[in-house]
Amino acid sequence: MVAFATAALAAAGCTGVSTAGASTSKVINGIGAENEYANVLGQIGGQYVHVSSILNNPNTDPHTFESSPSVAAEVSAAELIVQNGVGYDTFMNKIESASPNSHRKVIVAQNVLGLPTNTPNPHLWYDPKTMPAVAAVMASDLSALQPGHASYFRSNLAKFNASLTPLHNAIAAFKAKYAGTTVATTEPVADYLLTAMGMNNLTPFRFQADIMNGVDPAPQDITLESGFFTKHQVKVFCYNQQVIDTLTTSIRETALKAGVPVVGVYETMPTPGYDFQTWMLAEVNAIKKAITTGASTQKL
Repeated sequence: MVAFATAALAAAGCTGVSTAGASTSKVINGIGAENEYANVLGQIGGQYVHVSSILNNPNTDPHTFESSPSVAAEVSAAELIVQNGVGYDTFMNKIESASPNSHRKVIVAQNVLGLPTNTPNPHLWYDPKTMPAVAAVMASDLSALQPGHASYFRSNLAKFNASLTPLHNAIAAFKAKYAGTTVATTEPVADYLLTAMGMNNLTPFRFQADIMNGVDPAPQDITLESGFFTKHQVKVFCYNQQVIDTLTTSIRETALKAGVPVVGVYETMPTPGYDFQTWMLAEVNAIKKAITTGASTQKL
């Protein structure tokens, strides 16, 4: 696991984090279960938060993550935790229950959005509505922990929301020009984004869910998926770069041989070089490039 601190914190030369209550803590110890949430928490908290992330490796499958004593110790010391919910990071709940902390605040994206636990697609951060809503709660909870810096957190929230404008404009422009464009996927990783862009995902959700849950899809669904490419029924194929096995690799090769461009999508934010908003914008631009030029972007 790789922890990261905000640039402002590093510049201040702060190397220690207090685990005391809010009234005495100079720097808030925060954790994002996924590095995309940690990144946004760092943007909102700035110099008054030290942030680490648990799921942060774009070369591994987050669904197979297993906690460790070091992760448990880090979570137990955190004053503010941000996690996804809807069954995606249940390991966090277990650790939090095992180490109760009366000062700790826990933000769950699922709860912020008012979603049921059985929400079928857990990749909530790909929905353009999710992160602004979660960021607002981050600013509120940070202000509760550090009331003297509330205006600073509100200012950072406003900057973050403004920084999402290029992403929202790109989504709107794509939808205005290319709504209804057909796409196929291996998993529902980017489905919320594809929907916001006005795209038509032909891959049945049962197939996506099987791949996501490590279940062998029905042979007829595999045949159907492959047919989207050989029959030239889709314009682009969005492929989960973090879940690669014999079947998904075979499907990807079928797409490429049929001349269907492939765009790699990620469950955790690729690093270095990206923050949350530039990562999402890169995915939108890669999909647009695939449709307009036929070029693949298998890795960001």
